Amino acid sequence: MSVALENVRQGLGSLRAHALRAVITALIIAIGISALVGILTSIDAMGQAITQTFSKMGSQSFTIRNSGSLRRNGQFSDWEEIRMAQAAEFERSMPDAYTVSLSVNVGFNSRVSSILKGQGSQKERSIETNPNIRVLGVDDDYLQSSSYEIEVGRSLSAADVELALPVVWLGSEVAKQLAGSKPSSLLGEEVKVDGKSYKVAGILKSKGSSMGMSGGDRQVLLPISRATRDFTRIQENCTITVGVSDLVDLNQAMGEAYLVMRRIRRLSPGQEADFFLVQSDAMAKEALENLKMVRLLGTVIAVITLLGAAISLMNIMLVSVTERTKEIGLRKSLGATPKQIRNQFLVEALVICQLGGLGGIVLGTAIGNGVGMALGTSFIVPWAWMLLSVLVCLAVGLGAGLLPAQRAAKLDPIEALRHDS
Repeated sequence: MSVALENVRQGLGSLRAHALRAVITALIIAIGISALVGILTSIDAMGQAITQTFSKMGSQSFTIRNSGSLRRNGQFSDWEEIRMAQAAEFERSMPDAYTVSLSVNVGFNSRVSSILKGQGSQKERSIETNPNIRVLGVDDDYLQSSSYEIEVGRSLSAADVELALPVVWLGSEVAKQLAGSKPSSLLGEEVKVDGKSYKVAGILKSKGSSMGMSGGDRQVLLPISRATRDFTRIQENCTITVGVSDLVDLNQAMGEAYLVMRRIRRLSPGQEADFFLVQSDAMAKEALENLKMVRLLGTVIAVITLLGAAISLMNIMLVSVTERTKEIGLRKSLGATPKQIRNQFLVEALVICQLGGLGGIVLGTAIGNGVGMALGTSFIVPWAWMLLSVLVCLAVGLGAGLLPAQRAAKLDPIEALRHDS
């Protein structure tokens, strides 16, 4: 143990004597480690941002739709719709642990308008959105199963659906188009959806805009009973949304829903299903799969950077052996063994690598979390990448320091003392 401590002491003393060289070498290692930790932490932050964004969009849910397609003239093909009675039976048949909601599409190209009240001499004027607003008739569980939150106002209640009240909930983008920077001023006011009047009961929080998906913010929600009453043109074709409290229960819920729906649709065992299940987090899974390739590419780039740093370290250590030939000869003449000389240079390389690795971890963590802050994620402590960096620094130090250490250990003390530094 005393010999090992002496080697460490000698190595640290040598680093202090050549501080500038040690700092420059450590910086080279720090750059390589910061590239490794920074890239991998940034990718973790991207994955967290994707997960958070799609969670807001309802990644813990799935929808049930009837199969088929539209004809070119916009008419439905001759397949059976999911009727309200079937959807209601499905809702009763599913366990209470799942949140089941029903919705019908009223239109995808609707207009919403409101009367902007003037002040003083200004007259009232009408504000109208672009004809790209989606209108949905929904029940009282839709907001929960689709992960919508209320920004201002109240939530949709069972009484709204039961009494078919003329109330509406506006997406955040719709509210901004109608009221500018003060969307909350619409609360309790009258708006018109395709010419029909409704009172604004609430405004929804923005969802999905962080990933460039604002379709959910261009929606207007009505009680499903009111929608089927006011818009007689809509087809009675329900979309069923099933939400789970925990993502791990999603596959089980989908299996149960599939069997229940086949029974309700009276499909025989060999008959092909005339409906399909759409998992809301499919896009999130695809994005996370693509991130794996990005992580692999980032790791390759970081490894190449570290390889360059290792070669630089080896070169600097070889130069150090040449410059300190007389010092090595003097130590050998005083009784130092080749093993002690070798260990001294290995300790120097390892200390330089670990110091550089520590700086690289700090810098890489800062870079990765800087990306995370830009994406709106929480602070990430990359423990796995920190441990990997320590192990990599250990391997780089041993690999880059071994050849110079062996060369120093093999020097003949007499020849070394004759060497001109």
